[in-house]
Amino acid sequence: MKKVFSLAVLFLLSLLIAVSIIFSRANIEAEEQIIYWGVPIDTNLFGYYNIANGEIEGFDVDIAKAITHELTGDEANAKFVEVNSKSRVPMLKNGNIDAIIATMSITEERKKVVHFSDVYFNAGQTLLVPEDSTITSLDDLGPNDVVLAVKGTILADSLRKIKPDANIIELENYAEAFTALESNQGVAMTAEDVILMGILAQQPGGYKLVGENFTEEPYGIAVNHGQEEFLEAINQALIRIHENGTYEQIYAKWIP
Repeated sequence: MKKVFSLAVLFLLSLLIAVSIIFSRANIEAEEQIIYWGVPIDTNLFGYYNIANGEIEGFDVDIAKAITHELTGDEANAKFVEVNSKSRVPMLKNGNIDAIIATMSITEERKKVVHFSDVYFNAGQTLLVPEDSTITSLDDLGPNDVVLAVKGTILADSLRKIKPDANIIELENYAEAFTALESNQGVAMTAEDVILMGILAQQPGGYKLVGENFTEEPYGIAVNHGQEEFLEAINQALIRIHENGTYEQIYAKWIP
């Protein structure tokens, strides 16, 4: 009986130690004010994995660091988690991340599931084509011309609204869409202008942007519903980094 009692006591002590460790880690993170940001790692200029130094870099990443510095006093409290256009909202809803900063356009449909910050960047949708293409605008696209886009974004739907007969193939990410363009699986790729500029920066020569932007894509930072205080803090931080010149420095660093 004593042996059984001793085992029970040992079990309870082990359980208490485990719980103590969990709560200690939670308290440490609370004290450090860690913010987990969902960012892209395949979008040059905005969020990409730098093989040379093993870091995620880009405009979105630096804006997240600047906001984290404003909110916590230390940009090192920003931790980055890879997301893509399909996974970002589910990861936010599941609590894997605290906020999304990932070239995410503010739309009324998305507002039903997340809260958006004030606009932190204005982009616009356009076309990328081979250098020798005769396509100069949307008007040159026929119903048999395949346009490449990315799943989980609003790009394909936006194009269909403007050009209902558009023949669109959606790929998993921007890298796959551009690879498909390179292999002549489509005559054009559509995305926001700055994303396509990022692709061009990695592929000097051979491709070009054509036509005017045919949509406006205001980017916002997304947080969960019920996080109004956090959202307001982000908005105030955005105001401060504009006022103190940090935003302009980041913009000049990344945007052509």
